[in-house]
Amino acid sequence: MIELKYVEKWYTKDRMSLYLDDVTINSGEIVGVLGENGSGKTTLLKAIMGIGELQNGQVLIDGLPVTEQYDKMAFITEEGSYLPNLTPRQYGDFLADFYPRFSSKHYQRLLTFYELEADRKIKTFSKGQKSKLEICAGFSKGAKYILMDEPFLGKDMFSRQDFLKLMVANLQGDETILITTHMIAEIENVLDRAIILHRGKIKRDFYMDDLRQEGNSLTAVLAEVSGYTGNRYKQVFE
Repeated sequence: MIELKYVEKWYTKDRMSLYLDDVTINSGEIVGVLGENGSGKTTLLKAIMGIGELQNGQVLIDGLPVTEQYDKMAFITEEGSYLPNLTPRQYGDFLADFYPRFSSKHYQRLLTFYELEADRKIKTFSKGQKSKLEICAGFSKGAKYILMDEPFLGKDMFSRQDFLKLMVANLQGDETILITTHMIAEIENVLDRAIILHRGKIKRDFYMDDLRQEGNSLTAVLAEVSGYTGNRYKQVFE
């Protein structure tokens, strides 16, 4: 279980980037963290991972600070957590020393699936290859909590489909996944819950089954929260 209590993150003394009153994310949930650019999605994931100092509040993972639970956490991000001077094989050996549940066998299978050269230095990889390596590492850590920040960025349609299939197939049953993305149509059917941020605050938090019973759509709720209207472009021509 992830608990966030009175979390505040400020970029400057006049600009708050995140304020969360009291949020609980239950074990085993797949949660979409959604919102427009600058709404606080990445800041929220980094707060849960313990990256960057909070001005107030606390984040608990299974009742303990994240600093005591790193072996349960995986963060798949465009920024990458790999070591560029290592090869994928060396990087896998490095991860195995830090993550007790790391599966070298699964990691190697993913490297093969993504056609990544195991003995080539990571710094020579393209941006897309580095992104795939991040996925290989994240899905091999045996983590209970998997946080993914824009995992579809820069990927073509078929790569996105492969990623979703791998994500679902990788689950053992008790993992908690938080995923930020603008590709709503891609993930809508795999989410249990959606948290929608606007200007650093949670504006909507609901379970997808409830949304479907209402006959509503995720896209419509996002548009409502952001104040988007389809006719806004006409202002340019008035």
